[in-house]
Amino acid sequence: MNDTQSVRKKILIIDDEGDIAKLTAKRLELTGYSVLTLENGSKAIETAKNKRPDLILLDIVMPGRNGCEICKDLKSNEDTRGIPVILFSAHYPEKEFIGKNYSDFGADDCISKPYDDEVLIEKIKRLIK
Repeated sequence: MNDTQSVRKKILIIDDEGDIAKLTAKRLELTGYSVLTLENGSKAIETAKNKRPDLILLDIVMPGRNGCEICKDLKSNEDTRGIPVILFSAHYPEKEFIGKNYSDFGADDCISKPYDDEVLIEKIKRLIK
């Protein structure tokens, strides 16, 4: 592993929409981030504990447990509470709701899909030190 790879920040994307997750992962990789993906939140805590991402990008509308519940779990767990979380959604009224209430779930920020690449990157840079 070279020096560039060893300092790359790691982002975990949790999104049940595979095409969006792949596109987002590719955009972030081209910007220099290392990216992991999950299709649902069932292994969010376990993955976050084991892989130690620098940030989690978490969809709120997913089958089973939604992103708001998963975010609360991440933020209440001693091993994962320090990991910044950005909630995102393409669904109305969820994206309007989350824009006003994301911090109630412990999230550090939010963004609506479709998102502007530059806005997402700026939010990530602000949260990852």
